[in-house]
Amino acid sequence: MQFPRQQRRLSMTIPTRRVALLAATGLAALSTAAFAQTAPTTAPAPPQAASKKDPSNQVQGVTITAPNAQDMRTSIDRRSYSLGKDLQATTGSVADVLRNVPSVQVDVQGNVSLRGDPNVTIMIDGKPSGMFKGDNRGQVLQQIPANQFERVEVMTNPSAAFSPEGAAGIINLITKQQRGVGMTGSVRANVGTEGRKNASASIARNTKGLTLSADAGWRRDKAKGEMIDERERLDASSGAYATSRQKLNFTSRGQSHNARASVDYDLDKRTRVSAEARYNDMRYDSVSGSSFEGKTPAGVPNVRFQRLSDGAMKRSVAGLSGDLRRKLSGDDHEFTLNASIERTRNSQGGLAETFSQLPIAPIALENVRTSDELVQTRLKAEYKRPLPHDAKLVAGYELQLNENDYDNYGARGPKGGALVVDPSLTNRFQFDQAVNAIYATYSRPIGDWTVMPGLRIEEVSIDTNQITSRLTDRYDYLRAYPSLHLQYKVDDLRQVNASYSRRIQRPSAQDLNPYRIYQDPYSYRQGDPRLKPQVTDAFEVAYQLRKGFNYYLGTLYWREARDGVTDVVRDLGDGVLLTTKANLANSRSGGLELVANARLSPKLSYTISGNTAWTEIGATDLGFPDKRSAWTVSGYAALNIQATPKDFVQISGFATGKRLTPQGHKAPTGMLLLGYRHKFNDRLSGVVTVQDGLKTFRDKTVINTPTLKNRRDMELDLRAVFVGITYGFGGQGAANPRRAREPAFDFQTTPGGVGPM
Repeated sequence: MQFPRQQRRLSMTIPTRRVALLAATGLAALSTAAFAQTAPTTAPAPPQAASKKDPSNQVQGVTITAPNAQDMRTSIDRRSYSLGKDLQATTGSVADVLRNVPSVQVDVQGNVSLRGDPNVTIMIDGKPSGMFKGDNRGQVLQQIPANQFERVEVMTNPSAAFSPEGAAGIINLITKQQRGVGMTGSVRANVGTEGRKNASASIARNTKGLTLSADAGWRRDKAKGEMIDERERLDASSGAYATSRQKLNFTSRGQSHNARASVDYDLDKRTRVSAEARYNDMRYDSVSGSSFEGKTPAGVPNVRFQRLSDGAMKRSVAGLSGDLRRKLSGDDHEFTLNASIERTRNSQGGLAETFSQLPIAPIALENVRTSDELVQTRLKAEYKRPLPHDAKLVAGYELQLNENDYDNYGARGPKGGALVVDPSLTNRFQFDQAVNAIYATYSRPIGDWTVMPGLRIEEVSIDTNQITSRLTDRYDYLRAYPSLHLQYKVDDLRQVNASYSRRIQRPSAQDLNPYRIYQDPYSYRQGDPRLKPQVTDAFEVAYQLRKGFNYYLGTLYWREARDGVTDVVRDLGDGVLLTTKANLANSRSGGLELVANARLSPKLSYTISGNTAWTEIGATDLGFPDKRSAWTVSGYAALNIQATPKDFVQISGFATGKRLTPQGHKAPTGMLLLGYRHKFNDRLSGVVTVQDGLKTFRDKTVINTPTLKNRRDMELDLRAVFVGITYGFGGQGAANPRRAREPAFDFQTTPGGVGPM
């Protein structure tokens, strides 16, 4: 059986978006192999025969029969959402489109959560990447262009075939496919307000046994924002609160470049090899100004100063990956092998001047530089075998090595004088982690039921070395992670899914660094090398109804977590706060999520999703007398108007209610989005989008403990207008009008999944 050929479209242009002061970005470890846990809905067809019928329907051996309008699909262990109709995906970032996906929330800084839980693993084509690790992954998501992805898969209860990392679940970004035969490609250009620009080009050539593809992009961006931080600290001697207020304004400008090249080659009718290389770099230069004033419990000012800072941030990501796929006898019987290595480098630094007015002091200079490097190596082997009674076995081995090196430097001194190295700013920390895993899932239909139990066993070794403090530590653990997925087909329109999985959230490298790290004169951060991983047991029951183009889904879920790692803010005195990490005793959450995607008329459709959740946190270790709990309501809605065959209008928005945190809460927020697309012909289209039209999106965090009250309000200027064009070329040309149609919903079911209804 020969592999169906495909053309892949991986537009790597980074779109214009505002980001935090020190944004970061990178390219993912993209592979030419299909997502490891997908299976064909039909038997693969020979490449030439397939292309004669409709090459746009061919994706890694999957013949798609679902109608275009079906934008949401489910299988036994995931839900998949098409980005074809989201106009924000044309000009926006991954963070922008994820805000429109059910179950997903993204805050003003790009930080992602699933049903309120920020412990999310983000993958590209089923593979993890170092670009989504560390403190800056929110900024990365605000830099990656959404137009390179075709759909988003959400797995709130993944099977044992996936790493258990990410207590909330997995978000899998599926790259867009450049379909067609021969030479194909596209060119994109977008212009935004305040000088934001980006452009990209992709090209691919597909022959009988060989596919070559490449893309490149450039981006210019600008970010600006304001942060106000107000604190009240209890003075034990007087019983009154000392107060402080800090205001920060910043502006940054930067550029980024990216490039990628890949090759797929069929050694014979059953064996395909693939390789890919990718690179990304970016640089942001920023200026900021802040003012700070502190008062005694009696209300008398005792500290007042201003700071001016010039900073620069650099980031580069380079990766290589290779795949081998061997078809064995029979359908759906194969062996795959993947190996990849990726290096991510970050550096940021700045020179700050401090003007102290109270008490009066000479102008002080501060030179701070931080850098880190992550090398991530991965090897995965997987075997799939069909069994009697339509059953299927998936078994595999996975090795992942992470090597982290953090190097921080800082010096201080008077303006015009010599700077002296400051120990509170200078330290080096190394962190290495090795994960060996074996796993297996078994799926089998039994009448109207499909069952899929699974088990994953992982052995983890961790080495930490705080070189500056001469503190080393090493520990390892062996744990099992079971999963169970059930699916019941009520009739041709309705089905019920139930699932259970055990997930884990390991502390990040910086969470384990015991050195007290300076952030600004009134903020420090410190980790704990003996933090335990969080363990979560997750349960779900979902009811699905699909009738024609209309789709409805209701999900009840419940989660219980222990040893959760969270931020804990402590007062060090004199207005200085220390943020540390701690394992909470336990937490519980549950809720009801509703999703509807339906047509009101042939030209009018809508999508609505809502989530009502209850959260309880055991916070007695943080100074609270008892457990704390709260309800949160969030939702998204979009109205799609196909005004004419060539004109498409979209009005959408989302809102997130008050969310509970270990020491307080986050305030409600939301955003309005507008979009218009005009199709000039089968190859050329234009789009106009408006983001945050009412300028309502912000991030406000409140800490309210008996000894500390803190209100932090951050507002990034996210309101923007974008104008863009897309031009496609090659393939079978205008002679085949089906080729130029809008992206169809492209879903591949997993073992036990259901096809189009």
